[in-house]
Amino acid sequence: MPFSIAIANTSEQYDCQPDQTLLGGMEKLGRKGIPVGCRGGGCGVCKVRIESGHVRHDRMSRCHVSAAEEAQGYVLACRAYPQSDLALRAVDKLARCIERHAATASRNSSSPT
Repeated sequence: MPFSIAIANTSEQYDCQPDQTLLGGMEKLGRKGIPVGCRGGGCGVCKVRIESGHVRHDRMSRCHVSAAEEAQGYVLACRAYPQSDLALRAVDKLARCIERHAATASRNSSSPT
């Protein structure tokens, strides 16, 4: 049974299977709310904060997610699997680029032609 994943930065929502990473589920459906990098946990580009819900995750590099951050809900989306419906937020520099792009796209789609 898939879980519903909501990305606060872009107001996107997608379904993700429990055996699929958060990043993999997003990419499979053609969404763009989480920044994509190496897909293996080495770059830290897909860092997100889980705002509600539960995930299980594979080992993450402490270079990208410290123990303190992990305790606050930060994970790498390429290493995290949903265990319930989730609300998350992309973080760090690339998240701001995605937010700007989403805002621009929203303004352009609501403008009269």
